[in-house]
Amino acid sequence: MDSDPEQMLEAVRARYASAATQFADTAQISDDGGCAPASCGTGEVRFDDAGFGARQYSATEQETIPADAVAASLGCGNPLAVADLSIGDVVLDLGSGAGLDVLLSARRVGSTGKAYGLDMTEEMLALAEGNRREAGATNVEFLRGTIEAIPLPAGSVDVVISNCVINLSVDKPAVFAQAFRVLRPGGRFGVTDVVADDHLTPQDRLERGNHVGCIAGALTFTEYEAGLSAAGFTGIEITATHKVAPGMHSAIVKATKPR
Repeated sequence: MDSDPEQMLEAVRARYASAATQFADTAQISDDGGCAPASCGTGEVRFDDAGFGARQYSATEQETIPADAVAASLGCGNPLAVADLSIGDVVLDLGSGAGLDVLLSARRVGSTGKAYGLDMTEEMLALAEGNRREAGATNVEFLRGTIEAIPLPAGSVDVVISNCVINLSVDKPAVFAQAFRVLRPGGRFGVTDVVADDHLTPQDRLERGNHVGCIAGALTFTEYEAGLSAAGFTGIEITATHKVAPGMHSAIVKATKPR
């Protein structure tokens, strides 16, 4: 937790670049062009035992998306279960990785809507673009950038989603402020993220896991609500779904930008 922010940012970028590269290498040598969610990659790439990965999605959702996008999922939940997407919506996924949530969103918003994916990692963006082509999605666009400086105009998005990424940010107030900025009045914020019990100190969180492993950088429930409120959000709801470490939970976080 006391590392230099730039060093932490680079560690996150390198870790997910490595995950994308390892997945691509595995997929290239697989007999069917992909790999199963529970066996994809090795070492740090495999989060499934702690409640991370594609098992948070229904069989129907997994069957409608390219297998590589499903297998490469590293999230801690399914933000689409609470995102309340409608036909014609414009949705933005913060930290879109291999594109699973973007492609599922694109199907929900239809041809009159659009789904953006934002990621800072070239390797993940390349993986996502390949999945977009395989899916034949024409209402999808992947952007390179950081979630602390979203490269979209103000008031251009109806829904912001994210899957276990905001905890990795080294400047969470900037993330919340940027999400608020790009949302239209009445826009919705619906993410899954790792959240800590209020009694856990930063040192407690560090002892349970490192920053790039989605643990040490997690906010507490109170800190998360306060951060969203400070950015201007209302109607904030944070609901724990399952434990990922002692006192640490995957949680659904919902909020609204006032009209």
